[in-house]
Amino acid sequence: MRAKKSSSLISPAGIIKLMTHAMMGAALGLAFGLALIMSNPAVANLLNNGGSQTVLVFALTLVTTFTIGATLTGVVFIIVEDKES
Repeated sequence: MRAKKSSSLISPAGIIKLMTHAMMGAALGLAFGLALIMSNPAVANLLNNGGSQTVLVFALTLVTTFTIGATLTGVVFIIVEDKES
């Protein structure tokens, strides 16, 4: 009979994996924001005329959205990987 091993999501390695996914999501959010500003002059104009608060809200919204999505995807990947082994 096999001993039941603990979930790797709760282990220190699982936390590091989740943090890695979150950082990848934040980087993707920033890259997407930059691509959006470069490809759409209307967005660049809005950010230019909106002030520093507008830029901050724009960046934080994109980064937070992508970070949450990447972290949730990382949770799914870790759970599936755990079930396969």
